[in-house]
Amino acid sequence: MLGRSIPDVVLKTRVRDDSIDGPNPFRWQDVRTADLFAGKRAVVFSLPGAFTPTCSTEQCPAFERASQDIREAGADDVYCISVNDAFVMYQWAKHLGVNSVKMLPDGSGDFTRRMGMLVKKEHLGFGERSWRYAMVVDDNQIVAWFEEPGINDVGEDDDPYGETSPEPVLAWLKANPRP
Repeated sequence: MLGRSIPDVVLKTRVRDDSIDGPNPFRWQDVRTADLFAGKRAVVFSLPGAFTPTCSTEQCPAFERASQDIREAGADDVYCISVNDAFVMYQWAKHLGVNSVKMLPDGSGDFTRRMGMLVKKEHLGFGERSWRYAMVVDDNQIVAWFEEPGINDVGEDDDPYGETSPEPVLAWLKANPRP
């Protein structure tokens, strides 16, 4: 993964638009990942799904708590990407009180598939989801990679979480300041 460019895919996002009346003042906006990560250092973490136990009680809240430290260590932004649609990602962020981490919906799994991290979670009724990973991206290039052990499609995982927590990512950022 190191040195590889991130996949250039379009993510279907929703953005607030005050010109829209009613209870849902959002419009669709396509976001190209190549544009999103161009010219900056970003921390990206991916997880199996919104509203799931480890993702909701551990990983996403931990990155939210660490987001300021991550920025102080040289990242411009912190992103969470999941194989969920924009509506789910919005409601999940709202439910968790996430304000600093930017949520990216990979509803069709295109980004995750091209990252080689799409796994089958049919044994849980999820369908295809992301294996848990995190990375540091410099101007669309992967410069640091963190992945939970045991990637598989057969349901033999116990949802490992540790390698992709904010602490290893933050340690890497502190040891590798921006050029």
